[in-house]
Amino acid sequence: MIHDRRADLDLLRVLDAIHAEGGVTRAAERLNLSQSAISHSLARLRRLFGDPLFTRDGRQLSATPLTRDLIGPLRQGLQALDLLVANAGRFDPATAEAQYTISLRDPTETLMMPAIMRRIARAAPRVNLRTVQVRRRNLEAALATGAVSLATDIALPLSENVRRQKLSADRMVVVARRSHPLLRKGLTLDAYLALDHVMVTSRRKGPGLEDVELSKRGLRRRVRLRCRNYLAALGAVAETDLVLTMAERYAARFAPGLRLQVMPFPLKMPTLDLYLYWHASADGDAASRWLRGLVVDSFKDTR
Repeated sequence: MIHDRRADLDLLRVLDAIHAEGGVTRAAERLNLSQSAISHSLARLRRLFGDPLFTRDGRQLSATPLTRDLIGPLRQGLQALDLLVANAGRFDPATAEAQYTISLRDPTETLMMPAIMRRIARAAPRVNLRTVQVRRRNLEAALATGAVSLATDIALPLSENVRRQKLSADRMVVVARRSHPLLRKGLTLDAYLALDHVMVTSRRKGPGLEDVELSKRGLRRRVRLRCRNYLAALGAVAETDLVLTMAERYAARFAPGLRLQVMPFPLKMPTLDLYLYWHASADGDAASRWLRGLVVDSFKDTR
């Protein structure tokens, strides 16, 4: 029975060395310690486990049944710890077995996922990925606890504990079906306000960025449909006279396949900036650096 659980790592290494070498002298040589230090450690181990651990068998020390039971798990643990220490600060994506969780919002997930998985399949075949959508008010806590490794989102008022890197700054554009009867002469501000709109949002109510810009001028558009998904919104635009205001990068990727036209937003407004976020505690982590680089490179592929 163990009477004191405060054994340090050096004591456990002594136990392993004596078992492997069959004696105190060779164990001392292996660990570069004096014989008296090994003997003192063995005495402490015997008190710790309440067992002699080794018995004299001629010039050799033979393991007791308790030691034979302990040595397998002990050796595995020491080897795993040595490997962990040796690999600290290193990351080889080709051999790494890991799962990472990234918070991506629509349509960033749809846009980036093919490029991300193409790179992972090529460079890190044993890495698994999970995407979620963390609420913005919970994002900093999710990054701090490791619930998510990375996140992409618009500019957010987060603390200095969260690092960020700008991924893009996109103009806002308006998407409509090519045969839209009210847009044959182009899109003016008056025409924009006369149209029926789709708004993509996870909120049940409240304005979008374009509505904020319109309200500054005392203007208001008519939103006929609020939905949560850009592909659903684009599908509705392709089948009706509804129009959708969205970031240019995403419009350029999805509109051609649905035979939609893309027009400049008829007001000057700030760009829609997209950022990559991670927690400061992961700044120097090799795996996090690799994952951040992969996401940044994958986003560049979407141009």
